[in-house]
Amino acid sequence: MASDSIYTCTECGANLNLSASYLYPPDFFFEAGNKGTLSFSWVDGTKFRFEKEDKIRPFFETRNYWGIQRTRTKIKCNGCGRLVGHIYDDGPPMTDSPGQFHMGPSQVIPRAARYRFKTKALRVSSSGT
Repeated sequence: MASDSIYTCTECGANLNLSASYLYPPDFFFEAGNKGTLSFSWVDGTKFRFEKEDKIRPFFETRNYWGIQRTRTKIKCNGCGRLVGHIYDDGPPMTDSPGQFHMGPSQVIPRAARYRFKTKALRVSSSGT
């Protein structure tokens, strides 16, 4: 059962206290993509260190384009300091507003944070209960 999964850091083995009940479905659409990652809507802030990252980068300089000017936050394991993922601001809209000119959600509408973890940085095991 997925809710019994335990997510640990592959580097130091620390339990990251991630809950499958906050896991987005794998087919959920995100502007910044979701390939090779697991995305959560909530994490235990005591298990991680968060470092702000603000880059202005032309889209042609990177294969993994995530915006000309986007802010994201690095998620690092509190145990060993390994980079395990990033926080993006492209989660589900936080309001039921139809958006500017009724054309759907846009950057103007506040969006929930998305905690995106690299699958290579997580070890998933069953709790056995």
